[in-house]
Amino acid sequence: MTATKPTRVVLYGAGLMGSIIIRYLVEKGFELVGVIDNNPDLVGKDAGQVGGLGRDLGLTVSADADEVLSREADIAVLTLLSLMSDMEPFFARCARHGVNAISTCEEAFYPRTTSPEITDRLDALAKEHGVTLTGSGYQDVYWGNLATVIAGSTQRIDAMEGVSSYNVDDYGIALAKVHGVGMIPDEFQREIADANVPSFAMNVPGWIASQLGLHMTGITQVLMPRYSDHPVKSTTLGRDIEPGQALGMAARATATTEEGIDIVMEVRGVVYEPGDVDLNDWVIRGEPTTAVSVDKPNTVELTCGTIVNRIPQVIAAPAGFTTLESLPPAKYLLPAK
Repeated sequence: MTATKPTRVVLYGAGLMGSIIIRYLVEKGFELVGVIDNNPDLVGKDAGQVGGLGRDLGLTVSADADEVLSREADIAVLTLLSLMSDMEPFFARCARHGVNAISTCEEAFYPRTTSPEITDRLDALAKEHGVTLTGSGYQDVYWGNLATVIAGSTQRIDAMEGVSSYNVDDYGIALAKVHGVGMIPDEFQREIADANVPSFAMNVPGWIASQLGLHMTGITQVLMPRYSDHPVKSTTLGRDIEPGQALGMAARATATTEEGIDIVMEVRGVVYEPGDVDLNDWVIRGEPTTAVSVDKPNTVELTCGTIVNRIPQVIAAPAGFTTLESLPPAKYLLPAK
């Protein structure tokens, strides 16, 4: 019997989540063939040390993305930025090298709602090169499939309402920026609210509606900055956030459907104060009404675990920008022997 060759993976972005993903990839038996990052503190370091393995892998972090992507990888894991407008060139680079790509980019979860033109361009490019591009992570399971699985046990649905909170300090400067962290009220209003920056909540109703066969007729969002009356330390900003400066925001998206089922998602991303914890709650209203709450989910680790477990499904998926509501739920992969 011929042994199955390990899947060859490139990691694009070696920050907090990237460092965790290195370990997860090694533990699951993937072959890490390259790590890309332009941080001078990381370039030249061995990937095993970056991933906290306590041993070298004989593979150093490189700033030369094109060279690394030419190493005949099967897939690239992108842990970079939060918006499709920023991620388009990274997805495109992978596609042109003939490399599938899965990203932690939150908007990539279901970008047809918020960035349809970018999504269409990437879809065409991916099909031209025969690869799959997609976004996954925590939202894949906890904002998507968790809700739709509960819906599958419900006789009549009137509304679906989700709420999730997370510490923006866990995810780095790109995510903090799109949450308005450190902004004064006028600045938040001008750069976030008036600019109608697509919140992560905006991508959830479309994903859910698509999987359930519902037809959205409209979607709106409300962006609400959050403040504290005392200084709060931000490790991402490297300073205290003072009273009158935003800790982040809550964003609520409300979608209507032809079928009369409203889908509401609220995400709360702030710099945590002592005692704050992650949460993830869903209520499916109808016959019967069902509520489910995930107690203190570890959103960073769950994001990384979902990304790694999704890799075989993404490689096998149809070419194009393929959002994951069209595939079976993420499947647990056994560790390598």
